[in-house]
Amino acid sequence: MNVVERFLKYVSYDTTSDPNSETTPTSNRQLKLAEKLVEEMKAIGMSEAHVDAFGVVYGWINANVESETPSIGLLAHMDTSPDMCGAQIKPRIVERYDGGDIILNESLGIVLSPKSFDSLKLHIGKDLIVTDGTTLLGADDKAGVAEIMTMAERIIKEDIPHGKICIAFTPDEEVGKGTDHFDVEKFGADFAYTVDGGGVEQINYENFHAASASVHIKGNVIHPGYAKNKMRNASCIAMEFHQLLPQFENPACTEGYEGFHHLHGMQGDCESCDMTYIIRNHDKAIFERQKTDFLHAAAFLNQKYGEDIVTCLIQDQYINMRAFIEQRKDILERVENAMKKCNITYRYEPIRGGTDGARLTYMGLPCPNLGTGGYHCHGRYEYACIDEMKLAVDVLTKIVKLSS
Repeated sequence: MNVVERFLKYVSYDTTSDPNSETTPTSNRQLKLAEKLVEEMKAIGMSEAHVDAFGVVYGWINANVESETPSIGLLAHMDTSPDMCGAQIKPRIVERYDGGDIILNESLGIVLSPKSFDSLKLHIGKDLIVTDGTTLLGADDKAGVAEIMTMAERIIKEDIPHGKICIAFTPDEEVGKGTDHFDVEKFGADFAYTVDGGGVEQINYENFHAASASVHIKGNVIHPGYAKNKMRNASCIAMEFHQLLPQFENPACTEGYEGFHHLHGMQGDCESCDMTYIIRNHDKAIFERQKTDFLHAAAFLNQKYGEDIVTCLIQDQYINMRAFIEQRKDILERVENAMKKCNITYRYEPIRGGTDGARLTYMGLPCPNLGTGGYHCHGRYEYACIDEMKLAVDVLTKIVKLSS
């Protein structure tokens, strides 16, 4: 099975994770793909393939050489983002993209246009996989899963010389829980790479420091005809809270190393309102200041309206792995050499998000990220470049292959 066939099969599984669930994994539907992957891993000859009690899939390819070599890990995540529907995905292949608008859904007037998405201009003449405009695609990160599995089959079938290869697929990465129960010791890799999104030429080892903020506001409901000096509208106070935060520190105004706070959800009425945010920054000092901004906004409104009207809970999620990876330049050099052999002009780019690799690095497993050829994830305009997916398989193969 080639990488495209695998990818199209994997996206047929709804693996949306659930940020409100307390179960592990957060949605049982992820286990269906996990079980299918275990079957496939066994069929191609991987050893001890299994899914554990927490929904993590593990499998190994034993070394076929006698010389001492490092054990290399490769990881991708199975779940898709809850930001948009991940069920009943209807992927479509656009052959030799001509550079114009791609009509995703004519009846709904949904168009993928290079006027809005500059990356399309880089893919003229290449084959793309797109959505029908009603769901996300799932290239984040089933493209990574498909590429790792295709590489694994090639390595085994062609008996390419290699050391021990450790492979894992995690659930719940999209809700920040992908490595909550990951067993680094059992995995047994000396170092690893996540294969998770972006152009195939990208190498990522810098990510955001990350936190979440949950804001709850208590209102006071009074008949509007008699509300003067009595009503306290929780939804209005919520809007006031948001306006107290720096207005240009939101995703629509930032790029590169610039951080942001993002209002991820808001639900409420006059009596009660809840807001959820994510807070991101590459710079630790600015990150701490951002969190303080939230606490200051809550304190100001409590002083204005009364104690305990606004509560704000901030939870740290993961940290920037840069300092850890910079101590292991050999891990990056291995990727650079692989990309050179594939005639890829590589580039380092900071991740404007996070990966399982950030937490794994902090847990003692150095784990930078590699691109998959997937673009504009988490929404209806997500697409994957088939040419880059094939190249990603070649890069992974050369990373694990022993030099002759």
